[in-house]
Amino acid sequence: MLASTSKKWRLFRAWSSRRPVWCTWQVTYRCNFRCGFCHYWKDPTGDRPEQSLDDFAAGSQRLAQMGSLLISLAGGEPLLREDLPAIVREVARYHFPFITTSGWHVTPELADELFEAGLWGASVSIDYADAKRHDKARGVKGAFDRAVAALECFSQARKYDWQRVNLMAVLLHDNQDHIEDLIQLAADHDAYFMIQPYGVRKTGSERFVNPFAGISARMLALKDRHHNFLSNRVFLGRFDQALNGGVPGCRAGTAFFNIDSSGDIAICVEERDDPVANLYRDSAADIVRALNARARGNTCTDCWYNCRGEVEMLYHPVSLVKSLPTLFFDRGRPSQVKSNGDGSQ
Repeated sequence: MLASTSKKWRLFRAWSSRRPVWCTWQVTYRCNFRCGFCHYWKDPTGDRPEQSLDDFAAGSQRLAQMGSLLISLAGGEPLLREDLPAIVREVARYHFPFITTSGWHVTPELADELFEAGLWGASVSIDYADAKRHDKARGVKGAFDRAVAALECFSQARKYDWQRVNLMAVLLHDNQDHIEDLIQLAADHDAYFMIQPYGVRKTGSERFVNPFAGISARMLALKDRHHNFLSNRVFLGRFDQALNGGVPGCRAGTAFFNIDSSGDIAICVEERDDPVANLYRDSAADIVRALNARARGNTCTDCWYNCRGEVEMLYHPVSLVKSLPTLFFDRGRPSQVKSNGDGSQ
């Protein structure tokens, strides 16, 4: 595994050269949950072939030719891959791997194995502070209790100061009054809290869009009160715009991109059916050129996901400065970060 300092330098070089710094790498589209605001569990993409451990080793090395990347090993439910710790180990040789999970399959032993393999961060997805509401939304009884247990498992399993644990929430039409309780739940486990607004392209339905005005102000007020609220201030400040017409200037393909479960590369996860290259057939240089070419015609304003908004904020000077402590200075726990009195770190 490359030394952490070396990977940080390679990440900085990728950023300063305006190459992508974030990659969402789908390890599987399978999922054991039945969330209404995500259709992967009933989408034919769940039948797509999956990459082998050798594929991940070769793919990780090829991506390293672009520099070190922040790589989200995603799904579906990534922990349905029993070889995920081995996948993490291969990706961590050159990059910063992290996962987002429902928490259902997490055990103390698995959390320990993942962090030992070099996992940079683990996010547990919880959208309601009430167990019955969360279970109903996920379509699985006991989902909330297992998610909270997963937070504790990951919190206890961290090996290094740079390893982080997040509680990740999706802002929906009916959960804004749960957000502060979720922030506190994260704090109880020395975890950060992050949030992103639901995007219509995930299901095609507007049912889950938060209809209330003033969401940005409310999110920023919560950030002022809770130093473990990690989401970037500028990112939060654009929630109202995202929910009312969309944020222009999407950098999909230039700052971030997606790799699906067969190695096909698209400018973002919602464009997975329109790939521009393949990780195993194309060179790193050809991949970058293909992504840049497709990005030039991109006018999409359909989402304000973390994998878009948070990454784009790294190209905003004020936001970059605010992000540096947790990205580069090994502050993986909120208890390591002193609040400046305004909720910023």
